[in-house]
Amino acid sequence: MRTLILEVAPVLRLARVSTAFGAVAGLWLTTLWSRAMPLEHTTRQLEESPLWLLLAGGALAGAGLYGFGAGLNDLLDAHRDRILRPNRPIVGGSLPPEAAVSVVAGSLLISVLGATVFGTPAVLATLFLATAVLIFNALGKFVPGIGMPLLSVIYAGHMLVPNLGLSFLLPVWWVMTHAMVVAGLSHSLGRKSPTISRRAGGFALFGWLVCSGVLVWLAWQRLGDELWPDWVPWQAVLWPLAGAGLLALQIWRRWRSLGPGPRLGEKIARYGAFWPAVYGFGWLAGVNQWTGAGIMAGLVVAGALAITVLREVYALAEYPVGYRL
Repeated sequence: MRTLILEVAPVLRLARVSTAFGAVAGLWLTTLWSRAMPLEHTTRQLEESPLWLLLAGGALAGAGLYGFGAGLNDLLDAHRDRILRPNRPIVGGSLPPEAAVSVVAGSLLISVLGATVFGTPAVLATLFLATAVLIFNALGKFVPGIGMPLLSVIYAGHMLVPNLGLSFLLPVWWVMTHAMVVAGLSHSLGRKSPTISRRAGGFALFGWLVCSGVLVWLAWQRLGDELWPDWVPWQAVLWPLAGAGLLALQIWRRWRSLGPGPRLGEKIARYGAFWPAVYGFGWLAGVNQWTGAGIMAGLVVAGALAITVLREVYALAEYPVGYRL
């Protein structure tokens, strides 16, 4: 069993499987929301396909695209990881570069396969997002002013894969803003290089404002000259607000215990990648769609268990428990 774990663990760590639940949550939220809200714009695939097939496709598309980005990051950043993160699978020697390339390519194929459930537009959107992920890993993450808004757009784009014509876009804007804030906090509190200068911060803020303006314009057009439809109660936003408050509390606690530095930056990035699942539960609970909220709650619990269990499995595989005589 330990041999099998040692063989599989590097692949799971490369693809960041334990934090891919947030990417899956974005697609699941759009799927469940589009099917549950009678006045929401939908597609033939969302209306006619069984829910289990849509959720399975969303899981493959979300986790595959997330794994593609995570693996690509390690491949392109191997020279930096040798100094900063020598325990990563590629530089640590537990996963050969050739195998890592196969994992990255396979993850992209899985994401495209999952997107086929939602139709041709979803496949094209997935390929567009994969291109954005490539640009981010090759250039954006080294230029904070470009990387932070680009990353937020990628997170928002994840959510639109199942339904590009989604009319109520506040949850998409919410996740986009969440990704922007988390990227900024992870970079600054994690003491990453290069630092975020005033010019870079201003450029990132401008990019976020432009993207927010695009979403506002799309919502205005799709909702008939209004931004908040009558069929969504305003109280629905209180649940995601509570989720954001919980995340802020978690980050504050880690800041108190760890202090600024790389460990805090990694914690913030890990929480941020997972938290869209919490928001997904909140939006569905806020409109009393408890079946969908229950599905999202299951995803939250599964993600939390996966993070805990996989961390223990990795530790047990790399540092097995021994006996002293």
